[in-house]
Amino acid sequence: MSLHRKLLINGEQVPALSGRTTEDINPYTGEVYATVAAAGVVDVTRAVDAADTAFAAWSATSPFARRKIFLDAADLLDSKARQAAEIMTGEVGAIAPWALFNVGLAANILREAAAGITSPRGEVLTAQDDGVLGLAVREPVGVAAVFAPWNAPVILGVRAVAAPLAAGNTVVVKASEDAPVACALFVADVLQEAGLPDGVLNVITNAREDAADIAEALIAEPRVRVVNFTGSTGVGRIIGTLAARHIKPAVLELGGKNSIIVLDDADVDHAVNAAVFGAFMNSGQICMSGDRILVHESIAEDFTAKFIAKVVGLPAGDPADPGTVIGPLVGEGAARRVAGLVQDAVAKGATVLAGGGDPVGAVHPATVLSDVTPDADIHHREAFGPVCVIATFSDDDEAIALANDTDHGLTCGILTENGTHGLAVAGRIRTGIVHINDQSVADEPQAPFGGTQASGYGRFGGRWGIEAFTTTRWVTLATKHARYPF
Repeated sequence: MSLHRKLLINGEQVPALSGRTTEDINPYTGEVYATVAAAGVVDVTRAVDAADTAFAAWSATSPFARRKIFLDAADLLDSKARQAAEIMTGEVGAIAPWALFNVGLAANILREAAAGITSPRGEVLTAQDDGVLGLAVREPVGVAAVFAPWNAPVILGVRAVAAPLAAGNTVVVKASEDAPVACALFVADVLQEAGLPDGVLNVITNAREDAADIAEALIAEPRVRVVNFTGSTGVGRIIGTLAARHIKPAVLELGGKNSIIVLDDADVDHAVNAAVFGAFMNSGQICMSGDRILVHESIAEDFTAKFIAKVVGLPAGDPADPGTVIGPLVGEGAARRVAGLVQDAVAKGATVLAGGGDPVGAVHPATVLSDVTPDADIHHREAFGPVCVIATFSDDDEAIALANDTDHGLTCGILTENGTHGLAVAGRIRTGIVHINDQSVADEPQAPFGGTQASGYGRFGGRWGIEAFTTTRWVTLATKHARYPF
């Protein structure tokens, strides 16, 4: 029996005014996992009404009271780990280790946000005149329009709302059509149970065909003052353009075309394990996934043989099976898209070293390609699936040129046993994140997370996340009367 969920507006579960609903499909079984309300533009207005009304009280709530809600929510989320895993498996085909990792990191994001609530919120300035106290004070902006994605739904659903709420804003979340329960409704349930007041967090779910209208209406709403989007670069360009049109700041965390560089002084066995994880965790459906494995030519033969042997042994299939590593993609269409990238590359000269072939439903085999030519779509396009490309290089200059040959700039992994060597290479890589002697996939709630170029702008994590959803006000206090010229 499938779930039935409504919109969350002003603390109440309410149907869309039209009465419409839409189906949320299990990608592995093809069955309906949940039926959710299909909001229209009028429902966006209702949600913003609630958020706008709740803003004054929430922004004035004691920081210690707000912090307690976040800490309680973190503990609640930890206690609901199995429930969250079941939702993620049913909704997006997540394997249990990935789902449980989502819960653990999301709970720590809430704890880090709680710490940020009681951190200093400004600076004392050097004033031009004697007897004047100058302050730069960071304040909440109002209602935040938040877009929560599907691929790491609990992590990214929590991250989408944690910093805006911690800063004292109220939020309207537009949930992903592929994971409305995990990325938004479940997250809201936890925060409500922890004591978040009515109207502070509101959730809109919608039918896929209405997504553009809902997004535009939400961003255009005059009472929305900041936009937060995590998702693909293509959609992010649209969101960023809409926000700019309405002169609203936006935080955009978009796609990546990430490299894992294996230098000549790497431990080959460690590098193989790291690269397989970085390329194939969550079936490659992570913005940080290693699309490109760049290996020094002196160790390429040894590395490639061991890498391929490990990849072909990755169990694939039912995400509910505890042994599965390669579960389904988010849908059969996504699997066909990945297969199309592989077919295009092969037609243009690439060699399949592992995997390839047709997907079974939404499950695409773990695939490794070599000899990919620059005219192949996968050379520049984010794969976002269980496929990676191996290429070799002769020296650091060539490795850096290959890694930087993209308009994305999210993350990079550099595998080496020589930290000085790794730092030298890292300093020339154009990404927002770089990991030395590790692969490309990592996330910590206290660290600045975000990319450059087509991977977006703005940062999540620690104080950077809080600051992204505040505005700075200059305040002065004159302790003596000034003299004026007239």
